Parts: sequence; C-alpha cells; structure tokens
Amino acid sequence: MKNPLDLTGKVAVVTGGTRGIGFEVVRKYLQNGAKVVLFGSRQESVDKALAKLKAENETWEVDGLYPDLTNAQEVEKAILSVKEKFGRLDILVNNAGISQNTPLYQYTIEEFDQIIDLNVKAVFYAILPAAKIMKEQGGGCIINTSSMVSISGQPAGVGYPASKFAVNGITISLARELGKDHIRVNAVAPGVTKTDMVASLPEEMVARISAQIPYGRPGEPAEVADAFLFLASDLASYVTGEILSVDGAAKS
Repeated sequence: MKNPLDLTGKVAVVTGGTRGIGFEVVRKYLQNGAKVVLFGSRQESVDKALAKLKAENETWEVDGLYPDLTNAQEVEKAILSVKEKFGRLDILVNNAGISQNTPLYQYTIEEFDQIIDLNVKAVFYAILPAAKIMKEQGGGCIINTSSMVSISGQPAGVGYPASKFAVNGITISLARELGKDHIRVNAVAPGVTKTDMVASLPEEMVARISAQIPYGRPGEPAEVADAFLFLASDLASYVTGEILSVDGAAKS
C-alpha cells in the first residue's frame, strides 16, 4: 500500500528554503521522495543549504536558485527554468518573507513598501507562472506561509499582519478560482517557532513568550514543516482554501 505522504515523482519549489521553516519543508519533501528547487536570497546561503542537504543524503535531487523575488521577470524566469529542467511543477511553497515590529509613528513608507513587496507581491509573482504550468499539466498544489498574526494582529509593526492578511486573501480567493483547474491553494499560519530569530533572543524573553502559549513552548520548524507535507500530500486531496494554524493554540 502506497504511503499517502509519498511525494515520489513530484517537483517542488520552496522560496525562503535556505533556513528555518523553509529549510525543514525542503528536507521533509526530499525525505518523502520529491525533487526540490529551493530559492534563497543569495548564492552563498543557497550553496550552504544545498551542501547541508547533500551531506545528509547525497541521493536527494535538490537544486537551488536565488532570484530577486520582488522582480516579477526574475521570478518567472526561475519558475520556468524549473519546468524546463524537470518537465513539471507540482508544488509551490511561498515561504520567503520578512517581519517588522516598528511602531506606527516611526514607520517609513519605504519600510512598509518593503514588507508588502516581499510578503505579498512576491507571492503573486511566483503563483502566476506556477499556476499556468500546473493548469497545463492537469493540477498542482500551492502553499503559502501566513502567520498567527493574520488572525490575531500584533501590537506594533502593522505592515506584517497586513501582509499576512493579504496572503490569506490570496489563498482563499485563488482556491475558489483555481479549483476548476485542479490546483489546490492553502496556507500554513505558524505561531512562535524556534527559528534563528527566536534562537537569538535572551532565554528569559523566550520563557516569557512560552508562558503565553497554551501548549507551553514554541514550535519546532520541523513540526511546522509537517503541515506543509500534509498539505502537499494525497492526504489533503480535498483540502483547499484553508489557513492551517500551527501555533500551540497561541491565538486563543
């Protein structure tokens, strides 16, 4: 009997795939048989991630690119190159993004534009060419990274929750629009997760944050990546238009 999480024969692109949650998504997909192209911000970070993955398992089919995700032409070129190399594109994970917590009165227009460019426009730039490929081949799966703040908001840095609310809107709307093309569109909304950013915080701050999480601790990147694996798998064949929270009930 086939493992319903098996991704053998599937080709995936994961943006922001060089570290944190994105890197764990790449690893989960490779562990389950997919071919993966990770997108990073710089050649150095891409090369480092690829070396780490190859050291873990040299048989994994993984490659890396570093297009400017805020440049629609570069993103389209990179997506099309994946189709040219592997013949198809089954899974697109839009994980790249930045966060901000700047108070409103200190916000600059440039800072707001920056977060919208990467967290919202870049998602659209990747989806447009990817969806066309998926439609031609008979279907596919798009998974966007949202955030718990898209549900609860946050006390400062309005650009970040605004961008994630937009990601949710893109997700739900395109699920309805692309269903006829057999393209599923979902999002994962992580809570506080042990990424590099959290790891760099003082222990007392992490303890204070953890105390506010009903489950009692921050999430691990691999735990969040499991949600991306589920949504890409046959187990989620009828799941679309969902924002899946993985936050230890922190939103409550």
